[in-house]
Amino acid sequence: MSEPDGRTWRDQQRQAVRAHAEADARRRAAEQAEAAELVAWFVAEATRRGLRPARLVARGYDGRGRYRTRLTGWYVDRAETRAVDVTGRFHLLNVPGGLRAWLFGVDPQPSPAPLVVGAGGRDGESIPLRTLLTRRLDAGSDG
Repeated sequence: MSEPDGRTWRDQQRQAVRAHAEADARRRAAEQAEAAELVAWFVAEATRRGLRPARLVARGYDGRGRYRTRLTGWYVDRAETRAVDVTGRFHLLNVPGGLRAWLFGVDPQPSPAPLVVGAGGRDGESIPLRTLLTRRLDAGSDG
């Protein structure tokens, strides 16, 4: 292969990689927008149904410690590791623990809600976000 042909092939490969990355970014943005709409629907429906929000507690990565947060909202899974706050933001409530976290609490940052919760996990258990939120609504204030 001569040098010009090799350069052309590399340029084509770069363009293909760039196009693939751009398509993936568009797909992720569309999924995040759809998930954000589901979370907003959940907050409106929970409020309409009179579900009382609770003060949310985060857990340490090791699963042992429980740490105060300033967040108020609803846990959406049984393990209480995922929640939606009253402003419609999705939170993963696993945090690095330690003495400082125990003394002063933690401030988990919101993260984009996934359309499928648990997808790609080792245990193989995943659930669509809509199903998870609907189950939480159906459980009422006891959930």
